[in-house]
Order: sequence, then C-alpha cells, then structure tokens
Amino acid sequence: MTNAALHVARTGLDAQNERMRVIANNIANVNTIGFKRDRADFETLAYQSITNPGAPSSDQNKYATGLNFGTGVQLTGTSRIDTQGSMQTTGNALDLAITGNGFFQVLRPDGTTAYTRDGNFNLTADGTIVNSEGMQLQPQIQIPDGATQITIGSDGTVSAQLQGQTEPGVVGKIQTVRFTNPSGLQSIGNNLLTETAASGAPQVGDPGIDGRGTISQGTLESSNVDITEELVDMIETQRAYEVNSKVIKATDEMLQYANQQL
Repeated sequence: MTNAALHVARTGLDAQNERMRVIANNIANVNTIGFKRDRADFETLAYQSITNPGAPSSDQNKYATGLNFGTGVQLTGTSRIDTQGSMQTTGNALDLAITGNGFFQVLRPDGTTAYTRDGNFNLTADGTIVNSEGMQLQPQIQIPDGATQITIGSDGTVSAQLQGQTEPGVVGKIQTVRFTNPSGLQSIGNNLLTETAASGAPQVGDPGIDGRGTISQGTLESSNVDITEELVDMIETQRAYEVNSKVIKATDEMLQYANQQL
C-alpha cells in the first residue's frame, strides 16, 4: 500500500511540474502580440478496484459504495483559451487586429498556409505585405510604389493613395479564416498555427461575415494572459507540488518504521 502511495505521489509531482511549465510559457508570452494562454488539463489514472459497488457482502446484503483506490493523475492536454486580448493603438497603418473570431493567413516557405492573430505586418521592397518573419499575407497584396497613404477598412478592403491622386484606389482585400474548433489548431511557434483534423477545415471569407471578426487598422491585439491569474495559478501549483513531496516523505518514514519494527 505504501509503495502504491509513492507511485501516486510521483504522478502528482510530474503533473504539477508539467502544469508549471505551461504557466511559465504563459508568463513568458505576456507581451507577445496575439498570444493566447494555455491551460493544463488533467485526468485520473485507472482505479484499482478491490470491491465493486453492489457486490454481495453477505447472502442478503450488498456493498453500497465498494472499495476503489486511485493510481494517480496525468496531463491529458493543453487547452488554448481563445478569449479576446486587449487592443493597443499604435497608429501604424500596417498594424492590424481582429475584433472577434478569425485569423490572418500567411504563406509559409514550404507553400502551406499558417494562421495567426499577430497583425504586425510590414512591406517588402516590392510593396508586398508580409509578417515579421517575411511570410506573405494571403491573399497576396502589393502596395504600389510611391503610395502616400494606406487605408484598410473593417471589411479588409485595402486602399492606397498615390501622389497626384485625389482619391485612394483599391489594391486588394484581406480575407480572414475561422474554424469550428479553433482550440484544435496546432501551435508551431513564431505566433503561427496550423490546421489539424480536430480544428476542422478553414472557412475563408471577408471579415465581419459568417462569424468572422472585423479588422481594426493601426491597432494590435495584446496577449490575453492575465499576469495576476497566472501568479495565483503558480502559487497553487507550487503548493500542490510541496504537498505531493510531503506524501513521499511521509510514506518513506512509514516504510522505515515498518522495516525497523518488523
């Protein structure tokens, strides 16, 4: 029984250590544009059944509850919390934020599409809109050379005004993507996500239509990490780790006592 207690406490230490890693990553990305915090999810391991509920205790009676021993805990996954982050006004024409559901599309070097909430875009030498890693925004949009003003509407319409012109001309339109289960997207780093079987197929369309959020120009979406909440979770995790350590210590002392007395 004491050996089983050591095993249960060990699984608790492993689980709390993994939870602390998730919390540490959240805190590390508190200033990352468009970052969504993760939550560690746990479940019990298999139970050891000594007496099943309803088993006969005598010829006429049955056990009401039974006797079952848990074998510990394990981390089942990390859930991304897709709540809206606060908006930072920057005034930069190519800083974009999505208010509501949806993601920007960028073209990866291998030709596949990745998705992001990071709207920190820039221009290349030929006027193509790219993200901070140089990946092209999709659909591809090029700003004409010599443009004096870039305007991006809430519906994604991109307009540019050239010298000598009195009215800006439309040069393209940004489309966004929504997913049935955005939490099922796979994080690959660099603020990018990729489609998986759990996320469902991408639903591409104009911002503000069919559940896709609208675009705000000159604004960036902050991380949705609440540093106070993370610190509370960190303290809770630390205390749980300490308690599991004490279980191991107490179990070890019980084993020592048994060895000395028997």
